[in-house]
Amino acid sequence: MDRLNGSANLMIVSDLDYTMVDHDDSENLSLLRFNALWEAYYRHNSLLVFSTGRSPTIYEELRKQKPLLTPDITIMSVGTEITYGESMVPDDGWKQYLDHKWNRDIVVEETAKFPELTSQSETEQRPHKVSFYLEKGKASKVVQALSKCLENRGLDVKIIYSNGIALDVLPQAAGKGRALDFLLQKLKTDGLGPLNTLVCGDSGNDAELFGVPQVYGVMVSNAQEELVEWYAQNARDNAQITHATERCAAGIMQAIGNFNLGPNVSPRDIKDSIINIKVLSPSHEVVMFYLFYERWMRGEIENSEQYIQNLKSIFHSTGNSVHPSGVDRSMQQIIYTLPKMFGEKKGHHFRVWIDRVSFAEVSLGSWLVKFDKWELSGNELRCCLTKVLMNSKVDAPNKFTWMHLHQSWLDGSEGKDDTPWFI
Repeated sequence: MDRLNGSANLMIVSDLDYTMVDHDDSENLSLLRFNALWEAYYRHNSLLVFSTGRSPTIYEELRKQKPLLTPDITIMSVGTEITYGESMVPDDGWKQYLDHKWNRDIVVEETAKFPELTSQSETEQRPHKVSFYLEKGKASKVVQALSKCLENRGLDVKIIYSNGIALDVLPQAAGKGRALDFLLQKLKTDGLGPLNTLVCGDSGNDAELFGVPQVYGVMVSNAQEELVEWYAQNARDNAQITHATERCAAGIMQAIGNFNLGPNVSPRDIKDSIINIKVLSPSHEVVMFYLFYERWMRGEIENSEQYIQNLKSIFHSTGNSVHPSGVDRSMQQIIYTLPKMFGEKKGHHFRVWIDRVSFAEVSLGSWLVKFDKWELSGNELRCCLTKVLMNSKVDAPNKFTWMHLHQSWLDGSEGKDDTPWFI
């Protein structure tokens, strides 16, 4: 969040499973479309928040399985943990806030009296969350009885039943909605309060998000029955909450457009990825460039000399590129090898996406752009920490010339010696 000089333009607060991430989309196309949109248009002045019922352990597992962007803030364990940045620094103030009338030992003791409850894995048991599996037909009776037992023991708790199977016992002050309310107040105090906030969900434990004052909300088209029923009973007349006609991340992009919160057409939806495209910023430039690279390698665009000539106008004639292996080559050499690589990944599971893009004008008309470039080829996933120095063109300020490209492997992402130079 250090990149923000004031209020965030937009803050998206999204659940993960079957909201941001579509587990029925093996190609992850909807998620990749969102990634390109966010990095091209929003990353530099907005905030991305993941609000998930997952614990830190299985959240990290999901990040290894799916092409998720790095969020600015993560709300985990059904709103009982708030962390910041890539290193996930915990919010100690939120921890202290949740301690009021909460005693985990008493919760464990009382829930043990209900044979209908089956404990979830140890990774899902957190300091301010005790989690179980419970059959849907028994849920209403158990929740009512358990609430009374815990109240009689002097606790003030919240019991959330979601997905027709999962029951979580939390402090009354916890939950996705309360955590978001706390976060918004903190951001406002720090002068970073967002101009607009869009909350996104698909299940019962997301309902609280829609009740936070002055937010926009979207239920994705594949929202579960429990959330659709809540919407019918509580929010059908609320013009700031919509039920998308698109699934998962596509529904989020649809809502951005419906509420006029900013651009909602993903660069991935623009078929011509490098020629005659109006570039709006250095971040937009790198997203479009690596989309071209992916499509060229997959053989999805025309093998045209026009692309080669256009690259010659983008890559400076004296520019250089440092490969992750440390070898330095001229950018012109990259262009000369490009035709030989056309369609090299055709028919393969090959995708490229950008994460954590940032840019700064280091001198008049000269920009330093930093980002993580992820590349998935078959089952091999690798990441390059990338820096690009580019200059604005004098005769076309919104177009750029790449002067220098430097890449280094993220730890554990070392590639093979035959890794293409054109990356």
